[in-house]
Amino acid sequence: MGSQASGSQTSGAAEESAISGLYEQVLECWNRRNADDFAALFDEDGYVVGFDGSQMNGRAEIGSAIRRIFADHQTAAYVGKVRGVRFLTPEVALLGAVAGMVPPGQSDLNPAVNAIQTLVAVKRDGRWRIALYQNTPAQFHRRPELSEALTAELRQLL
Repeated sequence: MGSQASGSQTSGAAEESAISGLYEQVLECWNRRNADDFAALFDEDGYVVGFDGSQMNGRAEIGSAIRRIFADHQTAAYVGKVRGVRFLTPEVALLGAVAGMVPPGQSDLNPAVNAIQTLVAVKRDGRWRIALYQNTPAQFHRRPELSEALTAELRQLL
């Protein structure tokens, strides 16, 4: 996924940075176990597809579901890397990323839960918000070399 922006290079780079920052905030809010801050990053009618295929519709449901996850589970911490941002329009962007998780009390990734993440951001009233966040398991069926390469790439972030 390449970078493609309309307007000047400077404003394009600034917008791309803002969208990458939005993704980084998602991971940070998760790692801090703060469901309210996590949900606040979404557009009012934002949509999430979780790692297990669960779906959350709207900021209120996202906050409620994430609060339940934090209440019921010791969650692992994310490490993530933006692979690219592509502007579909000046107010809509697609971000592709990869992520891994470090289980509680551990210092290394659990390769079984590596993921490919997609974020669609929309700009309303001068502010970028998340319209879609999808977290897909990076299973790479019958291609262990791809799984190992992704784990090695993510380990560099630790």
